[in-house]
Amino acid sequence: MTHVEIEVTAELVRDLVRDQHPDLADRPVRLGARGWDNQLWRLGDDLAVRLPWATSTADALLLKEYAWLPALAPRLPLPITVPQRFGEPSERFPRPWLITTWVPGTPADRNPITRAAHAADALATFLTALHQPAPSDAPAGRDRGGPLAEHADQFAKGLTYATERGLIDDPDTVRAVWHDAVTAPRWTGPALWLHADLHPANVLTADGTFCGVIDFGDLCAGDPAYDLAAGWLLLPDGMIDPFYAAYQPTPDAATMRRARGWALARALSGILIGDAGDHGRPGGKPTWGPPAHAALQRLIATIR
Repeated sequence: MTHVEIEVTAELVRDLVRDQHPDLADRPVRLGARGWDNQLWRLGDDLAVRLPWATSTADALLLKEYAWLPALAPRLPLPITVPQRFGEPSERFPRPWLITTWVPGTPADRNPITRAAHAADALATFLTALHQPAPSDAPAGRDRGGPLAEHADQFAKGLTYATERGLIDDPDTVRAVWHDAVTAPRWTGPALWLHADLHPANVLTADGTFCGVIDFGDLCAGDPAYDLAAGWLLLPDGMIDPFYAAYQPTPDAATMRRARGWALARALSGILIGDAGDHGRPGGKPTWGPPAHAALQRLIATIR
């Protein structure tokens, strides 16, 4: 999965821009962020260069963003990174890359929400706008937006690992939440557009609420419950009901049960990445642990 032999530097980014987009060559370049699949380098104040670096699958994710985001962005109520230019593979950098808009803000894993009601409404409004029927040629999810039960073995292994390392205090209650979710009726509606990676590092905050959404590399079509899990991961205590009330159409009981299951899986992943040493992997960060633990406690409370 890894593909890290190319060292990405400010000099390399400047050379790539100068070679293929010389009209932007005079803009200052500085590191914006290193993510799981890509690096983001600021290009002036309003643009960024997005380059694959840490996984062999990252190229396809960038191509997906380039193909679909320009059409999706105008209908979304929060700013997103929109591809503006394409970078061809070359001798300097043998992989595709993008120049996108830059969305200001601080990732939610580093900046807690303080305007909770506003944030719940903002997230619900964003997902209401995004969750529209996708065309037949929309990309399929790598492992997201489909039946939750297909992930049962992976979840069980992750829970066992986390419990053995002392990261989970009440595995039986966690299993009860999971069982309720995987036994919920499946989604039978149309495949809807999904962001499919709404963890706290991919949602931006400012002034105590959400101000942008980034990293659409996992964009796909499927069950909206996958994205609705974000309410558990991103919002403070007591905000899940206002979030569901603001989302339209109001999700049915089965969808909310599946969303709890997806949230549980994402919280477990965040705990393992943040607390179990996995933050040494490309893009992983210890800041993922605290919001994941908080989400887990909210989810457990629904069963107790």
